[in-house]
Amino acid sequence: MSVKSIHVCMAFLGAVLNGGLAGVFLATNLLPGSLAGVSVVQANDENPPVKGFCLEGGFASIVKPATPAVANISSSKIVGSRRIPRFPPFGGPFFEEFFGDRFGPSFNVPNERRQQSLGSGVLVSADGLVLTNDHVIHGAIDIKVLLSDKREFKARVLGSDPMTDIAVLKIEAKNHLPALPLGNSDSVQVGDFVLAIGNPFGVGQTVTMGIVGATGRGGLGIQDYEDFIQTDAAINPGNSGGALIDARGHLIGINTAIITRGGGNQGVGFAVPINLARNVMDQILKDGKVSRGWMGVTIQDLTPTLAGSFGMKETGGALVSNVAPESPASRAGISSGDIILSLNGEPIDDARSLRLRVAQMMPGTTVRLKIGRDNKEQEISLTLGELPSEAGTGKWEPESTSGRKGLSVETLTPEIASQLRIPRDTTGVVVREIQAGSAAAEAGLHRGDVIQEVNRKPVKNVAEFERSILQSGRGPLLLRVSRGGSAFFVAVEP
Repeated sequence: MSVKSIHVCMAFLGAVLNGGLAGVFLATNLLPGSLAGVSVVQANDENPPVKGFCLEGGFASIVKPATPAVANISSSKIVGSRRIPRFPPFGGPFFEEFFGDRFGPSFNVPNERRQQSLGSGVLVSADGLVLTNDHVIHGAIDIKVLLSDKREFKARVLGSDPMTDIAVLKIEAKNHLPALPLGNSDSVQVGDFVLAIGNPFGVGQTVTMGIVGATGRGGLGIQDYEDFIQTDAAINPGNSGGALIDARGHLIGINTAIITRGGGNQGVGFAVPINLARNVMDQILKDGKVSRGWMGVTIQDLTPTLAGSFGMKETGGALVSNVAPESPASRAGISSGDIILSLNGEPIDDARSLRLRVAQMMPGTTVRLKIGRDNKEQEISLTLGELPSEAGTGKWEPESTSGRKGLSVETLTPEIASQLRIPRDTTGVVVREIQAGSAAAEAGLHRGDVIQEVNRKPVKNVAEFERSILQSGRGPLLLRVSRGGSAFFVAVEP
């Protein structure tokens, strides 16, 4: 029997992925109103899925209806630039003798320049709702969406969530737009066929095929909340924000990042599950922001050694290592050393899964926890608060043009300290964002730095920080900064 005579129709294929983790790259190319009536396309009888495909015919029956709903996104932002020095190699008496004293300044680069980036986005409603990555449009002053039929639209940002790297855009189009039906990422299994659609390297819309290598992938340090679908479908710079679809043509993920040694695809790519992205989108459409549930505990995985120390036979659950004062957990009676075994009757596998599940609940939700304490199990009822890092951010943005404008900080809490992997008893304010080209950026401050002193005076919260800044007037600042467990001083000139 010849190979050509064999007709095999399949929707699933199993495989095992192997690969070293060298560096994580966000898959983005860097180059020189009212929401009433918004209807997200769901996978239902009105949008029947492709029931299968034949290897002989390829994936055309899936790709053809899906690609029009995947768009190219170009954005531009203003970034700071370094100024090329006038002396030497281009300058001095020799050059001035022949070219005059205007030779050197002609090589100066403006302090600010426009940077353009290319990414991808997915239309999820017929009236122009677009899902993409936050890092594709973060800080952009101009965003354009180019459809596969060559129509181009200006987009406005309805909201974004850096903690999951999801952004929601809106374009205004008179004609009915193509949209991908949303699938259920919770049903995705390792070995499922998937297709990645996007705009890699700016060459134009491209489709690649692979399988799901893993689900629930986290601990990569890419985002605050990680629950990635891992795939070997080729994802390259420019694919960020593009679609990951299943063998039925349903959107199951938003392509986000790759792990690579050389900057290109090496078979390990990651997508934000659509169920997580949909939760973010729904909150943005309803409230204009994302709110997250908060228990007020620092948790860690239960290793076999720790499990034995606490008299536990299994390593499932999340070990509570610290409870924030006056937090929901403190009020519910949770103590350091408790092991959270289940949430609303569903077992907890590890600290990451508990943190992710709580974060997807709304503040004010009452949950049932089963905990292990002193070799005994008991149930506790707890009403979630709101994650502090989502609110109460103090912004260092004085009205003067002293060069300090643009530094954003917030009080360092035990939860944030845990995220930054620094001692829980560290005090100060953590740098959340720095404006490119500002005095703080030039001084070498980084996002995630913890400022502990201003002009030799300790600061423990945003209020004390802002008070110290006001007292300094327009003079220079001497900051004591902690980064990666090491402390050092930084001088910020106005």
